[in-house]
Amino acid sequence: MSTPMKWRQSPFELSRGPSGRLALTTADGEVHEAVAPVRAFPIAAPNEGFAIVNPDGQEVAWVDRLADLPETVRKLIEEEFATREFMPEIRRLRRVSSFATPSTWDVDTDRGETSLVLKGEEDILRLTQSTLLIEDSHGIHFLIRNLHALDRASRKLLDRFL
Repeated sequence: MSTPMKWRQSPFELSRGPSGRLALTTADGEVHEAVAPVRAFPIAAPNEGFAIVNPDGQEVAWVDRLADLPETVRKLIEEEFATREFMPEIRRLRRVSSFATPSTWDVDTDRGETSLVLKGEEDILRLTQSTLLIEDSHGIHFLIRNLHALDRASRKLLDRFL
């Protein structure tokens, strides 16, 4: 029986190199170039638990909470997440072209109005009782964080696909 891995937050420094990629320097002076933060639970706990991995995907540091980091390091990691992660949150469904798929949805998101094409009902993934992840025909993921917080008209449209 294997021993469970104990996570600990190692002290490190983070900087952005001339190429724009992140570099991590450990407490003992070891430098890891072109590292990237990877969230453990990007939807359920986006600010808790993430690894910093090297280009081979090997973990070089673990962070329990983003808020525990110094502001300069936290800002670099948040900038990196912003460039690597794009998941608009749907706030309202305005219109669907058809209740058969593929169908075009006109939606309001936290990033503005847009349209997406739903290829099939299988592209709607229920993560929890009230959280949905929808993949459009271009592979972009849209999040509905709280199905019950949507207005009645949006829920009615969505119910036709669930």
